[in-house]
Amino acid sequence: MAAWTLPAKIADWIRFLSAGLDRRSRRYLPRLALGMILSSGRRTVSRWLRAAGVADDWRDHYHFLQTLGRSAGRVAFQLLLLAVRQIPASHVGPYVTLAIDDSPTKRYGPKVQLAGIHHNPTPGPSGSEFLYGHVWVTISWLVTHPRWGCIGLPLRALMYARRKDLQVLENLGRAPWAFRTKLELAAELVEWCVVLFQNWFDRPVLVVADGAYAKRPFLSRVTKSGAIVVSRLRKDAALFDLPEPAPARRRGRPRIYGQNRLSLSRRGGHRHGWTQARMTLYGVEQTVTFKTFLATYHPAGGVIRVVIVKRTEQLFADSPADWVAFFCTDPNVSAPTIIAAVADRAAIEQNFHDVKEVHGSGQQQVRNVWCNVACWNLCLWLHTLVELWSWRRSATTLTQRADRPWDDPSRRPSHADRLNTLRKQVLRESFSRLPRLQRSKRKIQALFKALTRLAT
Repeated sequence: MAAWTLPAKIADWIRFLSAGLDRRSRRYLPRLALGMILSSGRRTVSRWLRAAGVADDWRDHYHFLQTLGRSAGRVAFQLLLLAVRQIPASHVGPYVTLAIDDSPTKRYGPKVQLAGIHHNPTPGPSGSEFLYGHVWVTISWLVTHPRWGCIGLPLRALMYARRKDLQVLENLGRAPWAFRTKLELAAELVEWCVVLFQNWFDRPVLVVADGAYAKRPFLSRVTKSGAIVVSRLRKDAALFDLPEPAPARRRGRPRIYGQNRLSLSRRGGHRHGWTQARMTLYGVEQTVTFKTFLATYHPAGGVIRVVIVKRTEQLFADSPADWVAFFCTDPNVSAPTIIAAVADRAAIEQNFHDVKEVHGSGQQQVRNVWCNVACWNLCLWLHTLVELWSWRRSATTLTQRADRPWDDPSRRPSHADRLNTLRKQVLRESFSRLPRLQRSKRKIQALFKALTRLAT
């Protein structure tokens, strides 16, 4: 079997990530990463091991996944430290932007630990409202590439399990953790990131979340950590006006919320008060029509800035209404910044697509709960490593679409293009290490290039 080797930079980075593991387990991570890069088809753990050339010690790698799942927080810390060192400070922007969301993975079989019935966000043609599997609350760091726009770097994920699913393992005395809601898991991830980023960057942290996370348990914990939250508002949100200034000699604490209820529907339907601005959203420069005002909101614990945006074909096309509303827990943040942050949140949705379609998350066919945690986080970490590896490379190096004349040459390189480029470099460097007599013939070189194109 061919002795494939990782490129020097990727090997150094994986060695850096393994510093968060026990010394006896560090040697397994590079081999798993190599198998993940080279594997194709259905990406089960066995296919990872076959691609990496693992033979006799395959059981040790399965045991290593349990260790990795329990140590995922320490490895994620090393990954975050690596990302901070590789991303230039000029690409971060005025805010350190984080995106939080959850995504399910389908599983089959009654003996998969902590698998349960969850809401299906993408029903598809079958229209299935629920699915059986796991749900992963994930956090990504959103950074701006100078040529390709906003890119999400997944950092860490926590598994959400229903209380009734945890009860099964609690009865057996093998519950891995106590029950926590999605809001609590998301707040824990944000608090973990905020502490680290505040030590490295002298900039405020801005968290962009889906409307499902615009609730008091999440907002109160995140705002106490010092972060700013941007999220979506319901059309029937209970908004109130600003409180009147208290008299100078009045005793007691001043009012936090106003007494008059504000109707978001009336504000959005009113014809006056709209402002237009040219903005670049989703990679397209367009005119955005919006209006903004201050209000008080009980789940946010005080004053918020509300932004109402008129829907267009290019902007928020998934909304059936003529307008959509967002809010920010910091009233000093400008409306264009809020709108741009909401548009950048699409990067984490792209992360979920890439880790499932490109890296095959959810296909690993492992039953142990810590093995499942390790496999999902491994796919997230490999996604981030591929993005960091290709950050300073040109688009012509990463795309290589000469055999696809129907493709748009101006389209930015996809994550699959970047992974294929890395896979080619692994094969090319492994071939270059062969003795010169074995690789000097032109026919052998031409055959190798053709096989490389087929393999990637």
